[in-house]
Order: sequence, then C-alpha cells, then structure tokens
Amino acid sequence: MARQTNTSIARDKKYAGLKRFNLIMGILHLIQGLFMILVSNDTTYPIFTNYLTFNVDTRSLAPDPTLFYELRFGPAVALFLLISAVAHFYLSTVGYQGYIKNLSKGMNPTRFYEYALSSSLMIVLIGMLSGLWDLGAIILIFGLNAMMNLFGIMMEFHNQGTKKTDWTAFTYGSIAGIIPWIVIFLFFIGSVSSGDAKPPAFVYAIIPTLFVFFNIFAINMVLQYKKVGRWKDYLFGERVYIILSLTSKSILAWLIFAGTLAPV
Repeated sequence: MARQTNTSIARDKKYAGLKRFNLIMGILHLIQGLFMILVSNDTTYPIFTNYLTFNVDTRSLAPDPTLFYELRFGPAVALFLLISAVAHFYLSTVGYQGYIKNLSKGMNPTRFYEYALSSSLMIVLIGMLSGLWDLGAIILIFGLNAMMNLFGIMMEFHNQGTKKTDWTAFTYGSIAGIIPWIVIFLFFIGSVSSGDAKPPAFVYAIIPTLFVFFNIFAINMVLQYKKVGRWKDYLFGERVYIILSLTSKSILAWLIFAGTLAPV
C-alpha cells in the first residue's frame, strides 16, 4: 500500500510539472507570436489558381495562372505560434483534467489536433518559400500533413491496451507525411537548378533543418513504443514532444524573420 501511495504521489508530481511546463511553453509561444505580428514587415507571397482556359489562337485548353491571394508572411508565421500557445494554455487550465486522464492511457489527442493545424501551416510556408504557390498544391500538402498527425491519434488510440504494438497507423501516417516533403524538395531543387530564380539563402537552411525536426517527432514516438531508456515513461516522451514543438516552431519563425520579415 505504501509503495502504491508513493508511486501515486510521484505520478501526481509529474502531472503537476507538466501543467507548469505547458503554461511556460504557452507563454513562450505567445510572446514570439505577438512579436511576429507587431514587428514583421509587410512581405507577402502570392497564391495562384491555375484553372484551364480555352486558347483561341491554338484552339486548345491551356492553364491560366491567376493571382488568388497575397499572403502576408508575418501574421502567417505568428499564427502557427499562437495555435500552439492556445493548445498549451488549454492543457494547463480548463483541459488539464482531461489531459492527465488521457496521459494515464498513453495518449494526448490535443497534441495531434494542434499539430494538424500548426505543423500543416508550417509545411505550407516552407513550400511557399520553395516556390510552391499553387492553391491546389497548398491545400493538398496541408491536408496530407494534417492526416499524418491524425494518424498519430489513431496510433495512440489503437495501442492503449495492446500487448504488442500495432504500427499500422504509424506506417500510414509516415507515408502521408513524407509526400509534402517530396513535393517541397522537387520545387526547391527545380528552383536551385533554374538559373537566376534561386530561393533566398535562408531557405537553404530552413528546408533541411525542419525536415530533420519533423522526423525527430516520429523518432520520439518510436522510442515511446519501443520503451527505450527514459521513454519507458510515456510522460518523458510527452515532454520531448513539447520541447520539439517549441524548438522547431521557434527555429522556423526566426529563420523566416531574419531572412525576410525583419524591418529594414
């Protein structure tokens, strides 16, 4: 009985620590997001539609690139930071009881819902920096990245009570997640090899750095389910997710800010 009590007390302390940790992370995301809104310049990137039109001269159908929207990058960068801030504040306040209930079952759906929005916006901005400006392509890479994260929920849900880990959701999620990166690398390589129309220098740092970070999230999940070292405790993996989220979003935000958003 005493051992169970000590274990319960230790677990409660870890939950309380995660509550504080989420609150701190929420504040850090919020500060950066507000900074991006207040200080960033008016740099925009175009989004085009490319519907077919009838070419009278050639008597055939041809694509007709048309400007759909000029996306201001400052607020867009701020948005993925603010989405994370809202999620962290939710988990550390009104959503706390549900948070610890899910953690005790080895899952955190809120994490993946947040990633489905914030990391999908991140992948869109990375794509646009590489020259991916087509509305349809933007919707597709956003949706595929969001699906990757929703598969993360299914991975945790399916394996709550299994004796042997079922990797089906992880595998399908990985397939969905790699496709946007393949498209981004194609556009990036195409831009680099097209002569004078090369991406800005800071994009060369963003693409490999964020690609590595996106994959570290998957590695963290593998280590959780393989129960390697400190990852035997699901709460340790939860902290790693939180740190990775802050680090990857901060790196992307500040690289974009330094490269194109900083006031002249």
